[in-house]
Amino acid sequence: MARIGRFLSTSFGSAVLGGLVVALAGLLLIETGAIDTSDDSGGSLAAAPLTRPASQTEGKGLTVNEIYDRASKGVAFIRSQMTQTTQTPFNLFPQQQQSTATGSGFLIDGDGHILTNAHVVQGAQRVDVQFSEDGESQRAEVVGADPSSDLALLHVDDTQGATPLPLGDSSKAEVGDPVVAIGNPFGLDRTVTSGIVSALQRQIQAPNGFSISDVIQTDAAINPGNSGGPLLDSSGAVIGINSQIASQGGGSEGVGFAVPSTTASDVVSQILENGSVQRAYLGITGGDITPEIAQALNLPVQQGVLVERVFSGGPADSAGIRGATGQGTVAGESFPVGGDIITKVDGKDVTGMDEVISAVNDHDPGDELTLTVLSDGNEHDVTVKLGDRPGRIQDSQAPSTP
Repeated sequence: MARIGRFLSTSFGSAVLGGLVVALAGLLLIETGAIDTSDDSGGSLAAAPLTRPASQTEGKGLTVNEIYDRASKGVAFIRSQMTQTTQTPFNLFPQQQQSTATGSGFLIDGDGHILTNAHVVQGAQRVDVQFSEDGESQRAEVVGADPSSDLALLHVDDTQGATPLPLGDSSKAEVGDPVVAIGNPFGLDRTVTSGIVSALQRQIQAPNGFSISDVIQTDAAINPGNSGGPLLDSSGAVIGINSQIASQGGGSEGVGFAVPSTTASDVVSQILENGSVQRAYLGITGGDITPEIAQALNLPVQQGVLVERVFSGGPADSAGIRGATGQGTVAGESFPVGGDIITKVDGKDVTGMDEVISAVNDHDPGDELTLTVLSDGNEHDVTVKLGDRPGRIQDSQAPSTP
C-alpha cells in the first residue's frame, strides 16, 4: 500500500514566521511507501505537441516525448530507509520498526548533486538512488536540507548515463504554459504526465509549519512518489519541484503544487556554500482583512492584516507589535480582534497576509522591515529587525507563519 505523507490542515491565521497556507482541504505531501509491481506501466508517454510560451525563445516547443527523452535519464528513484520506535502496552518493550519511503529527485550538475524534497529523506538513516530501471542503486549522502522550502540536496559518486537537468527561471512562467512532470508515482519509475500551469504565486505549508511562497499550481497528474521530481517547461528546463497535492482521497485530482526553481536555486547555493539555509523570521500569525470582515468587525480600514498572535521573544514582540485580545465572529467564523492592524510593509500597501509573508521571505535575518501599524486607531511606523527562523513552529496549534 502507498503511504501518504502527513495531512496538512489550514486555518484563518497565516503565521508570519514565513508563510500562508493554501485554503484547500486535503493538502498532502506526496511521498509514498515502496510498492512492488511487475507490469511496465512506468513509462506513460504522450506525444502531444507543447507550444513554447511567447516569453521564451522563438521556435516550436518540444513534444512531451522529446522532453521525456531529454530529461528522464536525469530523474532519480529515491529510497529512504528509516527506523521508527513503536510502543508496546505499558511501554515496557519498545520495538524498532524498519520502514522505507520512496520518492523522486533529479540530477542538477555534473558533480553528482541531486535535488529532491526534504520530506522524502527526513529522518532517513540511509538514502539510496537509482537513475534507471536497469541501473545499479547507490548510496547517497544528504548534503543538506531546508524544511522551510521542503528541499534537500543529495550527492552520489556515480552519475554515468545520467544527464543533468537545467534549472530554468520560474519567474517567467505564465498561467496556461504547458508543463511536464516526471517522477515515480506509487513506485512506477520515470512516469511522465503533462498539463499546464494552472496558477502562480500560491503558498503552501512546509513540513515544519512555515510557508513556501510563489508556488506553481499545475494540473499535470502527480501522485504519491512524485515528490522531488521535476516540473519542466516546454523547452525542457525545470521550473518547479513537485511537492504536494490537494486531494480528498489521496490521489491526483488535478491540483498539484511545485516549489519554484528560483527558490530551489537559492536553496542549493546556500547549502553548497554554508551547509544550511538561513531564513528571516518576523514571528506573528494573522489574517486578511476584506471589506466584509472590516464591516462586520467595525474596522477602520478595508484591507490589511489582522495580527492574531505575536510569538513571545520574537522580532515582532521585541518591536512592540500586539496580538489579538479576543475573538469576533463573521458568518460563523472566528476572527481575532483587539490586536494591531498591519496596513503597509516598507511603505507599500498590503491587501493580505501573503504580501507580508512574501516581504519577510525576500529578506535575510538581520534585515530591517518597516511595518505601518494601526494600534488603538493610531497609525504609526514600527521598525522590526528580522531574526533567524527557528527550525519549526513551536506551537503545533499555530497556523503557518513568516
